[in-house]
Amino acid sequence: MTAGLVAASVALSGCLYAVIPEGVAPRPSQTKSPDTAGVAAELLPFYEQEPQWEPCDDGGPGFDCTVIDAPLDWENPDAGEIELSIVRHQAVNSPMGSLLTNPGGPGGSGRSFILNSLDYAVGSELIENYDVIGFDPRGVGESTAVTCFDAAAMDAYLYDIPEADRGSDEWEAELTERDKEFAAACEANSDGILPFITTINSARDMDLIRAVLGDEQLNYIGFSYGTFLGATYANLYPDKAGRLVLDGAVDPSVSGLEVGTTQALGFESALRAYMQDCLDSGSCPFNGTVDEAMDDLGALLASVDRRPLRNGDGRMLGADSLMTAIIVTLYSEENWVVLTQALDGVLQGDAYVAFYLADQYNGRQDGVYIDNSSEAFIAYNCMDYPLEDDQAAEDAAMKKIEAQAPTVAPYWSGPDTCAVWPHDPTGTRNEIHAAGAGPIVVIGTTNDPATPYEWSVSLADQLEEGVLVTRVGEGHTGYNKGNICVDQAVVGFFLDDVVPEDGLECD
Repeated sequence: MTAGLVAASVALSGCLYAVIPEGVAPRPSQTKSPDTAGVAAELLPFYEQEPQWEPCDDGGPGFDCTVIDAPLDWENPDAGEIELSIVRHQAVNSPMGSLLTNPGGPGGSGRSFILNSLDYAVGSELIENYDVIGFDPRGVGESTAVTCFDAAAMDAYLYDIPEADRGSDEWEAELTERDKEFAAACEANSDGILPFITTINSARDMDLIRAVLGDEQLNYIGFSYGTFLGATYANLYPDKAGRLVLDGAVDPSVSGLEVGTTQALGFESALRAYMQDCLDSGSCPFNGTVDEAMDDLGALLASVDRRPLRNGDGRMLGADSLMTAIIVTLYSEENWVVLTQALDGVLQGDAYVAFYLADQYNGRQDGVYIDNSSEAFIAYNCMDYPLEDDQAAEDAAMKKIEAQAPTVAPYWSGPDTCAVWPHDPTGTRNEIHAAGAGPIVVIGTTNDPATPYEWSVSLADQLEEGVLVTRVGEGHTGYNKGNICVDQAVVGFFLDDVVPEDGLECD
């Protein structure tokens, strides 16, 4: 996220549950001794923890949960502690070890990801052979969390339509004032954790989790933002890196401005692919060529921007919320049919499905926020990305977006919350090489809108032993999406230690 462009990126979510055969009892909870080899004396109290596993309040058979303590500030371990909430699904067979996961974001709940979507997350063969671990990173969910607004204030922040005309000085001032109120609320309600909500600290937390689980090396699969977390881990702890798979890569070397620009083009490309599919379906609310239909969609967005639609709950659907609804469906082809329903509804003056989709993006359900993904997303990005102040570069980026993503462009720019964040960023944008970490598998999907394919190519090239696997297709991320070639490459790597061929292309 940058001063001039807002990057669109959400955590992955799933809807499938692991099926435990009836009559098969889960294995008794098992705990190995922590791995404390080479740990500095001041960190031993954390690394020597032995997790106390208990049945999860919100989990089924095979799941157990625990909470461990981590340093608030890894550079000053005596400065206080935070809690990390962890869920484990024990392997059906004798476990090959633990498999840590991250669903993306930043801000996605890894705990909910595994509890609610185990099979979607890792697939049956890994479930059978690994203790699958989900955890809420610092600042997220059931761990010590970033806290900002209550539900009513969050509704106003995310959904209220500015009074001033889009793009005017008054419009920018209105949104900046909202950002200031949001940032001040986060600072007031988050108990001093905001400066420490960084990917580097989260990677250090992940090593702590590895150690208290008793694993000498980290086995890990991370999606979307989770690739940045995993690559950061490998860079910090190359000797502890086991089998790492990074799916839908974020390029750690690109600036926030480049992230926003590339994603805008990626979502426009995915939207065009959706529109072609819609027109071919015979039941599309648009007609003509793709170019003509995209022009009509642009006109629809402009119309909603001028005259918002009232939803049944009283909220008004403007162009920004409609764009949010569009974006969330472009993460998977399976959601395209819902996008058609939403757009058809809006054309008929009905905002219900569009609001349903926007609420899914924002973690809102029945008028309440079921997670803090929006708050944590902003908190991480504001600490991870250096602030940029190059108006010429911003103008050039916006010109590129307007030329190559004309449907998305009018709703992509705006004030940046990070410009008024109460703490200066500590992150940098550099290549990650992870020298000494061994082979790391990077998966890229050719028309991924959220993490464009070029980022996966770049990360695989940066890593000392990066191995690129290409999924030819649509949607966000590549593993466990129905592509047998990709799935076999990942499973073979985790189960048999077979490194895929670098450059493997999976049609």
